Amino acid sequence: MKVVYIAGPFTAATSWDIECNVRRAEAAGLEVAHLGVMPLIPHANTRFFHGQLGPEFWYDGTAELLLRCDAALFLDGWSVSTGCGRERELCREHRLPAFFAIGDLAHWLKTGIL
Repeated sequence: MKVVYIAGPFTAATSWDIECNVRRAEAAGLEVAHLGVMPLIPHANTRFFHGQLGPEFWYDGTAELLLRCDAALFLDGWSVSTGCGRERELCREHRLPAFFAIGDLAHWLKTGIL
């Protein structure tokens, strides 16, 4: 089974805004699951860890998770997120398929064509 990394902003101005980011990532993960692949949603794994440890720990850890996946799905707003920018660059460096719409991911899963 393929595993798709869900990449989207996590950090935000308020706890509620962070929770909204987590919920958006979870919703996208469910869409991915409906395509028959396993979503990896780092947001949900660490939703209550905000403010713990330093950002480099989280960047390094999520980079490790991303590199173990078959593809990544980037959510709206990814381009303003430092972490997502790093994740996008990792996809480029490691030739990991990166998608910005669920339909494009679905097409790749059916056809294998990027």
